[in-house]
Amino acid sequence: MPKISACIISFNEEQKIEDCLKSLVGVADEIVVVDSLSTDRTLEIVGRYTDRVYQQKFLGHVEQKNLAVSHASHDWILSLDCDERLTPELRDAILAVKETLTECSVYRMARKTFYVYCWLNHCWYPDRKVRLFNKHVARWGGTNPHDRVVMDAGVQVVDLQGDMQHYSFNSISEHLRTIDNFTEIGAREIIAKGKKVSLLSPLSHGLWTFIRLYFIKRGFLDGLAGLVVATLSFMHAFVKYAKVLFHQRKPGRSRL
Repeated sequence: MPKISACIISFNEEQKIEDCLKSLVGVADEIVVVDSLSTDRTLEIVGRYTDRVYQQKFLGHVEQKNLAVSHASHDWILSLDCDERLTPELRDAILAVKETLTECSVYRMARKTFYVYCWLNHCWYPDRKVRLFNKHVARWGGTNPHDRVVMDAGVQVVDLQGDMQHYSFNSISEHLRTIDNFTEIGAREIIAKGKKVSLLSPLSHGLWTFIRLYFIKRGFLDGLAGLVVATLSFMHAFVKYAKVLFHQRKPGRSRL
């Protein structure tokens, strides 16, 4: 039977990482954690579940996750974030395919998000993510901070039953802080790629994001939480492109 290496990156996640690690027991044959120099109890908690812990100053989401994969002993990788965990149904689905894992397939799972006080059943759901893959045919890619698994041509995507639970933001303030951080990273990526941005870009990208989440994805059925998520997602897109425009107008194009 193929063996699975669970790969996690962490930084000051003492509140959430233990539930993530618990959900991997009995599914993963080893757990690999790359930590970005945590100063809380994260490493103490991780030590209860694995001794495969590596310290690395944060390089970027894509780079950090690929580093974790490089430390894995096994070919099959199951990747979770610290605020994610496998439901019993998803655990069973992974165990059911474990004996027949094939290098020509990657496995995708739905992610369900708990936002402040409730589950989002529409806005950010099912938000399917490839999280189980063979490291010889797939790897982490995408644009920071929005990493994604990219795979070789001809690799088939297979959907697994069950949800991956995502415990995202504990408050609107936490969400706002993340928006500020992620828009900085996202704006730098746009600038580095030389992507053209017009005066209309902040508004057009923001409006499309709101329409997609609130109307197309029926986020209005998520009540107040759905309205807040759609609005702050509009803000995220708007601010990211606005930061690029502001950068372009700075004398000498100094740093953001």
